Amino acid sequence: MMAVIKGRKITLRLVEVFDAEFILSLRSNQHKARFLHPIDSEIEKQREWIVDYKKRESLGKEYYFVIEECVPLGLVRLYDFLEDSFCWGSFITIENAPFYAAIESVCCVYEFAFYGLGFTQSHFDVRKENERVVAFHQKFGASIVAEDIQNYYFHFTRQEYEKTKQKYLKFMPLDIDCFIESLKIR
Repeated sequence: MMAVIKGRKITLRLVEVFDAEFILSLRSNQHKARFLHPIDSEIEKQREWIVDYKKRESLGKEYYFVIEECVPLGLVRLYDFLEDSFCWGSFITIENAPFYAAIESVCCVYEFAFYGLGFTQSHFDVRKENERVVAFHQKFGASIVAEDIQNYYFHFTRQEYEKTKQKYLKFMPLDIDCFIESLKIR
């Protein structure tokens, strides 16, 4: 049985080597991936990257998820773990993904990172040109704390999330504890 975070309609499951083709197809979509770092377009390189990632996952240094609802809908990754802060990104969904997939995924990420992993804050960057995502994070409660020519740098605390999550209760995940337990026994 695969470890998953159960949302209301979606699940997040850890990426496996067999996901390489899906990852490559989504990350190679020039429109959908235009705000993400480019990746190598060779399938074997993607598989190798996943094998290396699985080592980091086993050490609790990074978590890369496939967002699913019967079929893969997207990807999201938690990484750059500092003492009390985590970064998340590589967030991408397929064309015509259901509207709730993105918000449920965000709620799952925060629930897992804040309550499962014990982080007290999040740091992440968003390309300035990605105006919809910038607006989403600001509406969700994250603050821009710095910027450069290309990016805005955000900060979001667990306390801010506690306030914001009340607005999004219908998108909150159903079962984080089961996922956390499955990580402990791996």
